[in-house]
Amino acid sequence: MQIIKTIKKLRKEINKLKRRNKTIGFVPTMGALHRGHLGLIRRAGKENDIVVVSIFVNPAQFGPKEDFRKYPRNLKQDAGLCRKAGVDIIFYPDAKEIYPDNYKTYVFVLKLSDCLCGNFRPGHFQGVATVVTKLFNMVQPDIAYFGQKDAQQAVIIKKMVSDLNMPLKIKVLPTVREDEGLAMSSRNAYLSEDERKDALVLSKALNLARGLIKAGLKDAPKIIARMRKLITAKKTSRIDYISIVDLENLKPVKKVSHACLIALAVWIGKIRLIDNIIVKK
Repeated sequence: MQIIKTIKKLRKEINKLKRRNKTIGFVPTMGALHRGHLGLIRRAGKENDIVVVSIFVNPAQFGPKEDFRKYPRNLKQDAGLCRKAGVDIIFYPDAKEIYPDNYKTYVFVLKLSDCLCGNFRPGHFQGVATVVTKLFNMVQPDIAYFGQKDAQQAVIIKKMVSDLNMPLKIKVLPTVREDEGLAMSSRNAYLSEDERKDALVLSKALNLARGLIKAGLKDAPKIIARMRKLITAKKTSRIDYISIVDLENLKPVKKVSHACLIALAVWIGKIRLIDNIIVKK
């Protein structure tokens, strides 16, 4: 396994692989790897000749009051996990490598980026779309892998790839959860023991919604109200949003009559967590 820090060296290695007609599976990450990331990596290994993982805490997707400096970084631990999972190349650039002095160019996907989390994290998805575009240009993957937990991100990236005619496939794999139901996230490490217990209310609220829909309730505002009541019973919780939206365009729906995304963002103490499920009619 190689750890590459510069775009020049990465391109050199990728060009060698392309000349040998090797297929490349790519998993972009910000490090602090967990079982969710490892599931993506293993799937990439099954479906491609070569697996590339990027580890880059992207400053462009953090707001001024967000946790960029505190975001967990442990290359030694991440590299060990990657090696065991069969990764061939870790791309580990610094910020200056990705955003050199006088950097001016950004990618923004209209409509999809200014709803849900975009309402509460202005500029976040511009930072995501920009860095993912740059990484796709550098790695030239055949398939890139993302997790369903970041559902809005996945929708945006799929649309970006389609609109910009990028020559790769995007695969979105199911959310990996702890045994208790909590969606795996690097931010879970910040939760206290009591907060971790309270955080289970996110998956419980989503399961409540699924059960209500299965029982015949299709009115989105009523479903959301039941979810809100459950979550706000936890004193550590503060809701940013609970939304039921069309799976393709992320517009709110009034009735669950087709495939929908039920998504939420909730603060547990000082930690903002997101989760979602997809429901069919």
